[in-house]
Amino acid sequence: MEILKKPLITEKISAKNEQGVYGFIVEKTAKKPEIKKAVEKMYGVKVVEVRTMRYAAKPKTRYSKNKIVSGYTNAFKKAIVQVAEGEVIDFYGEI
Repeated sequence: MEILKKPLITEKISAKNEQGVYGFIVEKTAKKPEIKKAVEKMYGVKVVEVRTMRYAAKPKTRYSKNKIVSGYTNAFKKAIVQVAEGEVIDFYGEI
């Protein structure tokens, strides 16, 4: 099972990258120590702190020509990781 699903690239998180703070979408069942080990192994950096947030699915309704379509957005978990001072994770080098 892959713990880190994808890096989180938003305006707010990108502004924090200079301070050594990075965001990831992670598996919903992942614990903080597992996230820390996965980031250290994948990117070769020393992780100082991990903060997590869980987001519930929200109801969404869309109106089409034929009918009203109702459903939910996906639930997910977000991890904010702070690396040691002077270390950098390069997301854009992979692109």
